[in-house]
Amino acid sequence: MTLTPRAPEVITPDPPGETPRPFLTQSWLDLAFLHWAADPDEVAALLPAGTVPDTLDGVTYVGLVAFRMHRVGWFRLPGIPYLGSFPETNVRLYSVDRHGRRGVVFRSLDASRLIPVAVARAAFRLPYLWSRMAVERDGDTLTYTSARRWPGPRGAGSRIAIRVGERVAEPSELEHFLTARWGMHNAFFARSVFLPNTHPRWPLHRAELLQCDEDLIRAAGLSAPTGPPVSVLYSPGVPVRFGRPARPGGIPTP
Repeated sequence: MTLTPRAPEVITPDPPGETPRPFLTQSWLDLAFLHWAADPDEVAALLPAGTVPDTLDGVTYVGLVAFRMHRVGWFRLPGIPYLGSFPETNVRLYSVDRHGRRGVVFRSLDASRLIPVAVARAAFRLPYLWSRMAVERDGDTLTYTSARRWPGPRGAGSRIAIRVGERVAEPSELEHFLTARWGMHNAFFARSVFLPNTHPRWPLHRAELLQCDEDLIRAAGLSAPTGPPVSVLYSPGVPVRFGRPARPGGIPTP
């Protein structure tokens, strides 16, 4: 039976449900969100089967998000202090599936801990890459650096510096579209799966981009940005709970 695609779910700043029995827990801290407009036709070829680019007024986006991962943990166990805490920078796209579930698709996730990178690649088929990374803070200025080690392209990296500004009292429609994402689409052993997440509403701040030297977007298979980002935001972070992954039909995997 062929299912008729549903309209994309409404974007909400708060999660649409709860995760009482999390599959995975972690915190995302000191996030810099940089976004550029992208061609939906180019993005479509890079998404898992069963998903299409999510658009706002006919435009989709590519995001470069740098932050500190903090204390990744399984189920209700305490998060791991060393191996579960590390800088990360990801390149992400925006997707929607035939059930209307909006999410993100990661094209690359650079992280500074080799063991978590190896586990994520082998167990979940996520495009994690081992990189030399740092997050440094000087007053209201944060600098995020990365240089890829394995598997490559070796040396691909980024240097991003932002100055944190005032709190965003009422995020715009675009700012909600880019940040209020309650799941991830991923290809897993030739199947598309959706991994839901919940967290408190994002505390967002305006941010001034002081520096952005990067080739991660091009290394992820996308055209390199030709101008400044259309959106630059900062967040001090949120605790995150992931539910069990669901197949395209919406049924959790065993």
